[in-house]
Amino acid sequence: MDIEQMIAELLGGNIVLLILAALIIISIFKAIRIVPQSEKYVVERFGKLRSVLGPGINVIVPFLDRVRHKVSVLERQLPAHEQDAITADNVLVTVETSVFYRILEPEKTVYRIRDVDAAIATTVAGIVRSGIGEMELDEVQSNRQELIAKIQEQIAKAVDDWGIEVTRAEILDVNLDQATRDAMLQQLNAERARRASVTEAEGFKRSVQLNAEAELYAAEQSAQARRILADAEAYATEVVAKVIKESGIEAAQYQVALKQVEAMAEIGKGAGKQVIMMPTNLVDAFGDAFKLLKGKP
Repeated sequence: MDIEQMIAELLGGNIVLLILAALIIISIFKAIRIVPQSEKYVVERFGKLRSVLGPGINVIVPFLDRVRHKVSVLERQLPAHEQDAITADNVLVTVETSVFYRILEPEKTVYRIRDVDAAIATTVAGIVRSGIGEMELDEVQSNRQELIAKIQEQIAKAVDDWGIEVTRAEILDVNLDQATRDAMLQQLNAERARRASVTEAEGFKRSVQLNAEAELYAAEQSAQARRILADAEAYATEVVAKVIKESGIEAAQYQVALKQVEAMAEIGKGAGKQVIMMPTNLVDAFGDAFKLLKGKP
């Protein structure tokens, strides 16, 4: 009996030790929490927020603290969402938007909003309708970047209490109803026709200007040529007058007679010019030329 009691006591003691060892191991596993880089853990103690665990190894109180929420901090994209809006000039448009965000403070996101995606989508829809309602259709289409900046700024203020950062907001498309599209197409065609008419008129105007400039240039060149010719004639007259003054009238007569002789010689060289009609005073011109030639020193 003594041996059996000793064995029982040893076995009972070992079981207690094994239980204690198991409890210690379980406590260590529960106390240590390894958080991935892309997540944050929200820890509660008796149903109340205790702490937020960041990436890496963290230690909590086992059996008292409990990880209630594992929140991803990666950037998220809301599905493309369409909503109707009316512009300042009463045009119905359908706007397709998309929003990118990420969670910065998980404790706010977990305890202040139930469905964050739906909340952001509803907020975006209201802001888009409000922003487009202050702009005309042409401004919506031409100043889309300004509208995006306004939407992003207002969304950032609206979701600040939810611990969220809106990283980007995009307007993917602005669609119009068929009647508005037809009206805009007619307006576009009319604008193209107007531009074509203006271009044609400007081309005709330029052509007229170039023709006028060409005629003016031709007239200026003709006048310039006449001035040069007149200057040349005046210079020739001046030279002749100077020669007459210096050499006398006989030298001038000699030059005239010599030119007449040279002209008749050129006439006689032509084909079929065996019979040449000469003026009656041509012989006298020859005689005067020979006289002057003989009398010339």
